[in-house]
Amino acid sequence: MRRIFITAKMWFAATSVALADQAGPAMLIHGVANPPNGHYEQCKRSPTECGGPITPMGPLKLTPAVKEMLEDVNRRANARIKPKTDVELYGVEEYWAYPTGAGDVEDVALLKQRELADNGVPLSNLLLAVAITKEGEGTAVLVVITDKGDFILDQLTDEVKLWRDVPYTFLKRQSESDSSRWAKVRDVRDFTGKP
Repeated sequence: MRRIFITAKMWFAATSVALADQAGPAMLIHGVANPPNGHYEQCKRSPTECGGPITPMGPLKLTPAVKEMLEDVNRRANARIKPKTDVELYGVEEYWAYPTGAGDVEDVALLKQRELADNGVPLSNLLLAVAITKEGEGTAVLVVITDKGDFILDQLTDEVKLWRDVPYTFLKRQSESDSSRWAKVRDVRDFTGKP
């Protein structure tokens, strides 16, 4: 019995390593996902913000200037927007909107998406994503698709990191070809964020 347990343990460890090796610089996307309710409702309220099909432009070239712009937009938005829940702001559990002085994680991600788009980054490279933190709480971030991998702009840190280095379990993100559609993320990492 001990030999079977050890063999099973070795197989599980090898399988985990093989899956973790798949956690490359770009997220693994598989299948269609329902949009988060808050995003769906925001698109109904502001259809021009979710214009539907977009032309994928391919990965954004991550030059030093582009990296600096991502860090600047992330840092400024995090400093400008005071964290407040949707219940505090709107009296409901989930309400996605562009923040002015206060907002939750989804609102700040929307703001970063808009500011980067206004700076010339194609929308097909600026995708909202939802994830679960190590503490089991839901969160939302902005994913920037680059030729060096998928980078995360997060309200909880000013540091811009590759998705695989962020200690969240990613569930789904916007489609690169349609801003109103979402896709499942195959996150093969553990909660530590280590591949």
